[in-house]
Amino acid sequence: MGVVFLYLVSYNFLMKIDKSIFKSYDIRGVFPDQLNYDIALAIGRAFADLITEEGPIAIGRDMRTSSPELSKAAIEGITIQGKDVVDLGLITTDMIYFAAGNYSFAGGVMITGSHIPPQYNGLKLCKKDAVPVSVEGDMHKMRDNILKDNFKKAEKKGSVIKKDILSDWLDHALSFIDVKKIKPLKVVVDVGNGMAGILFEGLKEKLPLEIVPLYFELDGSFPNHLPAPLVPENLEDAQKKVLEEKADLGLVFDGDGDRVVLIDEKGEALRGTILTAMIAESFLKKNKGATILYNAICGWIVPEVIKKGGGKGIRVTVGHGLIKGNMRKYNALFAGEHSGHYFFRDNWYADSGLITALIALEIICSSDKTLSKIVEEFDKYDASGEINFKVDNKQKAMAEIENTYKDKAESIDKLDGVSIWFKDWWFNLRPSNTEPFLRLNIEAKGKDLLESSQKELIDLIQRYGILLTGE
Repeated sequence: MGVVFLYLVSYNFLMKIDKSIFKSYDIRGVFPDQLNYDIALAIGRAFADLITEEGPIAIGRDMRTSSPELSKAAIEGITIQGKDVVDLGLITTDMIYFAAGNYSFAGGVMITGSHIPPQYNGLKLCKKDAVPVSVEGDMHKMRDNILKDNFKKAEKKGSVIKKDILSDWLDHALSFIDVKKIKPLKVVVDVGNGMAGILFEGLKEKLPLEIVPLYFELDGSFPNHLPAPLVPENLEDAQKKVLEEKADLGLVFDGDGDRVVLIDEKGEALRGTILTAMIAESFLKKNKGATILYNAICGWIVPEVIKKGGGKGIRVTVGHGLIKGNMRKYNALFAGEHSGHYFFRDNWYADSGLITALIALEIICSSDKTLSKIVEEFDKYDASGEINFKVDNKQKAMAEIENTYKDKAESIDKLDGVSIWFKDWWFNLRPSNTEPFLRLNIEAKGKDLLESSQKELIDLIQRYGILLTGE
C-alpha cells in the first residue's frame, strides 16, 4: 500500500508540470506557477542523466529574485544523480558556454530569464564544449523522463564546489582583439540591472575606456526598464545618455549579457544586419576565404560584404541551437543573427555579447571615422525591423500570403518560414518556435517602397491575426 501511495504522490506532482515550459532552445516559465523548486530539481536530474561525459556540470545564475532558489534546486537534482557540480554563482550566460568549453566540464546550466519580465525565469543548457542541447531529441527526452519520473539510480550523491571564472573569462574575451588598438573612448553602457554590469570593473583595468554606467545595480525586478534591447523603448535611456555625455558610442545588453545592441554617437541604434556585416568585413580582412553564416532575416548587405571580402557566405535558419550546429558543420569562423546574437568559432561556436562589443570597439578604434560614418558604408537598404502578429493558424496565414505574391515574385524560398524576393524588395514571414506569433521582416531599396510594402503586408496579415506593438 505504501508503494502505491508514493507512486500516487509522484504522479500527482508530475501532473502539475506544464509541458509548454520546454521551448525549442531552453526552458522558461512563470515562477512559481510553472517553474519552482521541485520542477527545477527534476530538470536537474533529467539533465544529469542526459550528460554522458565524465566530469562535473557547471551551473550559474542571473540576478532574478527566483534564481537562487532555482539554482539550489537544479544543483540538488544534478547531485542526486551522482554528478558533481561546480557552482559559478552570478555570471552572464556566455560565461556558462565558456566554462563548458575552457574547463572541459561535462555540461553547463544557466538559470536565467534573459530579457523577459521579472515573473519569469528559465534554464539554458549545454553539453561539453558548449554543444547545445538539441531542439527535439535532447529536450524532448528530458521532458518525457521528467513526466514519467524516469531517472537513473545513482550509487552516491555528487559533490559541490564553488569557482570564480570572471578573470579567466575577461582574458578569453580580450583575446579576440588587439588591446593596444583600443583608444580612450567614452562609452555609455546600459545593462538594465542585468548581469553584464559585473564585467566592466575588470575591463576598466584592462582597457583605456571611460565607462558611463546605466543601471549596473543587480536587480531582478528591473526598476528602470526591461533588459530587452530589441524593444526600441528600452534603448531610449542609453540613446539620451550618449547625446548628453557626447559619448563615442553606447552598448545596451540584455539581462543575461549574451546579446548587445550598439548605439552610435548620434544616438541611433545599429540593426543586427549592420553589425553582422561590420564584423564579417573585419574578420575577412584577417581570415581570407573564411566561411561566415548569417540567418535568414539578415539583409542584402551581409552576403554582399562576405562576397566582396572573399569569404564564403551561407544563409541558415534562425535559432542559436541550429546556428551552432551549422557552424560546426561548415567550420564557420563567425555567424550573425539579426536579433543581436553573434557567434564565434574560437568561442566554442557560442554567442557572446562581450566579445561582440570588444570587436566593435576594435573596429571603431582601427578607423579614423565615427561609428555613424562607419555605419553609412553598410546601411544601404531600408528595413522594417521585426513586426509581430498574434496568429492562431500560422501555417494557413503563411500559405495565403505566399499565394498572394507567388506570381509576382522573382523567387521564393522556405529555409525559415517563407522568404519572397522581388527586384527591389523582399520579405520574410516566419512562425515563432515558442508562441502563436508570426514575425515579419521587410527590406527595400528606398523608404517609399519599404513603407508601401509594409502597409500592404500588415493589412494582409491582419486578416489572420492581430498586429502586436512593443514586442
